Amino acid sequence: MLQIDSEEFERLVVDELDLLPDDMVDGLENVVFVVEDRPENGTLDTLGVYDGVALTERDQYGFGDMPDRIVLFREPLLDVSADLDELRDQIHVTLVHEIGHFYGIDDDRLHELGWA
Repeated sequence: MLQIDSEEFERLVVDELDLLPDDMVDGLENVVFVVEDRPENGTLDTLGVYDGVALTERDQYGFGDMPDRIVLFREPLLDVSADLDELRDQIHVTLVHEIGHFYGIDDDRLHELGWA
């Protein structure tokens, strides 16, 4: 497994976020990005998760609502990456995938679009 500490990994996530198109990230309202080592169940099969209510499913949203979260899991992403370039690609794809969920795009459609 590729070895990168938490601080360096978070820098890579921020760098990849900065590379995303403005029209993708400008609509992200009340969303926080979080890095955790692994999902609660300890699996290495989950690279990221969107924890929130998709825009397409919201009735009202506003003051007092907890922010949605997009979580990237460091150890699973390191596990599927042979080198730093592949890790950057995996982080990028995972960010786009989870942001897609924020916008209401389901897994099947994300797979069709190549963001799986």
